[in-house]
Amino acid sequence: MPESVQSGSFLKASAERNKKLNEHERQQIQDIIKSNPNKNYIASESGFWYYYNTKIESDTIQPQFGSVINFTYDVSNIEGDEIYAKTTKTYVMDKEELFTGLREGLKLLKPSETATFIFPSQKAFGYYGDEYKIGTNIPLICEVTLNTIIEKND
Repeated sequence: MPESVQSGSFLKASAERNKKLNEHERQQIQDIIKSNPNKNYIASESGFWYYYNTKIESDTIQPQFGSVINFTYDVSNIEGDEIYAKTTKTYVMDKEELFTGLREGLKLLKPSETATFIFPSQKAFGYYGDEYKIGTNIPLICEVTLNTIIEKND
C-alpha cells in the first residue's frame, strides 16, 4: 500500500529552491542596474524594475481595467538576447491573457510613453515558460511603448 508522508520536506525543499532562485535573479538584475548608472531605474511595488525611455509629463490617462489599448513590445532574456522581436498588440486590460509583469507594467504607462522593464521569472512566465521560446524560470527584459488607449470600458 502507498504510504502518505506528512513531513513537509518537499515543500521546505521547494521553498528553499525558490528563495535561492529569487536571490540569484535579484542579483542578476542588480548587476544590470549597476552597469547602467545613466538609467533611472524604479523598483515597482509589484516586484519588477523599470526606467522610462520616453516619459510624458502631462496628466494623461493611464490604462484601467477594461481599457482597450494598443502597445508595441519586444522580449529579451536577462543577457539582452532577443527572444521575440518588436510586436504590436491590441489588448483589453485585465480581460485577456498577458503575463503578470507586462500587464502590471502597462498600467504604469501613458499613451506615447516607452519604458524598459526587467521582470524576474515569477513576474514573467515562471516555472512553465511560454511553451515556445521562453524556458523555465527565465527573467525577461521588455521595451514597451503604449501607443494609444483606444477606449475605456467602465
